[in-house]
Amino acid sequence: MKRLNIILLGLILMLSPLAKADEGMWLLPLLQKYNISTMQEMGLELTAEQIYSINNTSLKDAIVIFGRGCTGEIISDKGLILTNHHCGYGAIQQHSSPEHDYLKNGFWAMSHDEEIPTPGLSVTFLVRIEDVTDKMLKPLNDKMSGEERALTIENTSNTIAAEAKEGNHYNASVRSFFGGNKYYLLVYEVFTDIRMVGAPPSSIGKFGADTDNWMWPRHTGDFSLFRVYADKDNKPASYSPNNVPYTPKHHLPISLKGVEKGDFAMVMGYPGSTQRYMTSWEVEETQTITNSLREYIRGIRQEIILEDMLADDEVRIKYSSKYSGSTNYWKYSIGQNQALKRLKVKQSKEKEQKEFTEWVNSKRKRVKQYGEALNLIKNAVESRKDHVYTSIYLSETLLRGTEIISLASRAEGLLETLDSEEQKGLESAIDRLKNSARSFYKNYNAPTDQKVAKAMFTLFAKEVKDDFKPSIFSSIEQDYESYDEYVDKLFATSIFVDSTHLWKFLENPSKEALENDMAFKASQSVMEKTRLVWNEMRELNAKFNDGHRLYIAGIMEMNDGQPMYPDANFTMRLTYG
Repeated sequence: MKRLNIILLGLILMLSPLAKADEGMWLLPLLQKYNISTMQEMGLELTAEQIYSINNTSLKDAIVIFGRGCTGEIISDKGLILTNHHCGYGAIQQHSSPEHDYLKNGFWAMSHDEEIPTPGLSVTFLVRIEDVTDKMLKPLNDKMSGEERALTIENTSNTIAAEAKEGNHYNASVRSFFGGNKYYLLVYEVFTDIRMVGAPPSSIGKFGADTDNWMWPRHTGDFSLFRVYADKDNKPASYSPNNVPYTPKHHLPISLKGVEKGDFAMVMGYPGSTQRYMTSWEVEETQTITNSLREYIRGIRQEIILEDMLADDEVRIKYSSKYSGSTNYWKYSIGQNQALKRLKVKQSKEKEQKEFTEWVNSKRKRVKQYGEALNLIKNAVESRKDHVYTSIYLSETLLRGTEIISLASRAEGLLETLDSEEQKGLESAIDRLKNSARSFYKNYNAPTDQKVAKAMFTLFAKEVKDDFKPSIFSSIEQDYESYDEYVDKLFATSIFVDSTHLWKFLENPSKEALENDMAFKASQSVMEKTRLVWNEMRELNAKFNDGHRLYIAGIMEMNDGQPMYPDANFTMRLTYG
């Protein structure tokens, strides 16, 4: 008998927009129109209504957003969640210590009382999806600049989302699909009392580690278990010992019967992103800038961090989740570049663009409507090369790569309140910084960050053009013999190096002391350059977005009504085969 198999999905793909691909990233409300007949012919025994329904329980009620970037499934009538080990990894790390090393040894709650509350973790259920394209496009016109169009879209989407949240406890947002040619309202219910139930040791959950990551087939026990809790009325609530396991609208039954070759299979989940409609110029940008820099910079940083992790269990636990997150897309970048080259994706895209151009040029009306689409994309991508290069270096080496700069940048709000001298605002700014810093210091080791900072400052100075360097770099070159000397002094004097110094400063904060702090000065210089680079890119990106929207609109017309699916954008999708 044909069986339904539901698994997790979290992929980033590049597919041909001009070739038919039934497997897709299909939107659930469109299954009845486009897919259900084919799926049933292939062996599916469910109706479209059983997969996605607003008024009745359906499979969509058992598929959740786990945390901020993963998929999970409800597998019991008491809110038990199955997700990946790598998705639960941050929570497992959060609860680990040298005394209770759940990363190394695993964890299993033997009762509800032993389940561990996990602050900051959420589980999100999809309530409904609604096509709001007409509402979104109504206030737009062709005379608008890219920035005017973006602002109008933002205002309209905020209004629609606000209306959807009136009189209920739901969250709502409007998302763009098909490059801004379609818009959907998504309404969610968010639960925040989530407790860790079980996780295998990392020797099972991360078996193969970076070597096997992004490789298939794999033999990894990549799973972990959590539970959703609710109040006595089964509604979302902050953590309370009085909360009870959530009773879901639907949960997935677990079959132990196995599968047979040729069984129908489908995937439901929240894939992060795809680039199905990417052009050849974007492929080149991805290969030569984005992926190459990520591989190079993270490789240097990760080597330093790993050395400290292997030398000290406390550092290993503190950095395990951050290191895993970094290596994940480091490995992805390497593999994607290899695949793009091997599969000759750039050449394939050039062929598609030629076909599109020939189709456009065959009718005067099309030339008027779509004739500039590819030129807009090409010119924007080629004009922003230095800006993309610099923004990646700023982020990977300094803003995200050097942790103390990341923390210091969070004190911007405090500086603003010190300027205003408003006591209530000052107290609020201090509380926000303290809350952020507590979480930061829990997983921070200053000596490790100091080693990383030396490498990152030196690397940035070597690889980035002078015109794109933050002003702090010219000061360092004038006042210090080396970047190592500068970093050593920064870590010896900054109030952000540990909680003791920061807490003491916050007892009686002064604008002068903050502005003269070396880590804060560095963060302000880096943020200033980052904003400048992004501001210069804004107009280019607006033109790119215009071209992208027109290109996809043209492809949709070129396909003459054939079913198409939009790029993934972390909204619920379905694929089958």
